[in-house]
Amino acid sequence: MLVLALVTAVGGGTVRDLLLDRHPLFWLDDPTYLIVIVAAALLTVAVARARLPQRGALLTALLIADGLGLALFSVGGAQIAERAGLPTASIVLLGTVTGAAGGALRDVLSAEVPLVLRRGNLYASAAIAGTAAYRVFEASGIDRNLAAVAAMVIVAALRFAAIAWRLQLPEFYLEEER
Repeated sequence: MLVLALVTAVGGGTVRDLLLDRHPLFWLDDPTYLIVIVAAALLTVAVARARLPQRGALLTALLIADGLGLALFSVGGAQIAERAGLPTASIVLLGTVTGAAGGALRDVLSAEVPLVLRRGNLYASAAIAGTAAYRVFEASGIDRNLAAVAAMVIVAALRFAAIAWRLQLPEFYLEEER
């Protein structure tokens, strides 16, 4: 459980930092990240054991937490890429990687198909839309902090809408795949 929490929380940022050649890695440089991750993991286990929630309720709570993490990490990753002086396309890409890679690594370690790789799933697309909106908001003169909050709302809203209404991206097949 603790390993999955750690990988989920720092995986995307670690990939981003390695791609940007940022050293030391953010979570090695500031132990606060590790303390918060351990505390959150222990709290999650305690709540799950104390309340014994139904499987559906627990899954919903985890999907909500994952959607909020996607929003926070993707926009935060875009801001770090922006500070590195990268062009907009790279900022959007690294923001998306920061938001989605930790969850993908968690899913692989759990022997699951990563959410980001499931057919038709609106996951990375939500991060792309939000980080692109962040850049548009900034270019239009909106305060950077307000732009970040608005972009996070876009990512989370798209992800939650996809979960609630089972929204999916269109799927395209080659003739021989059918």
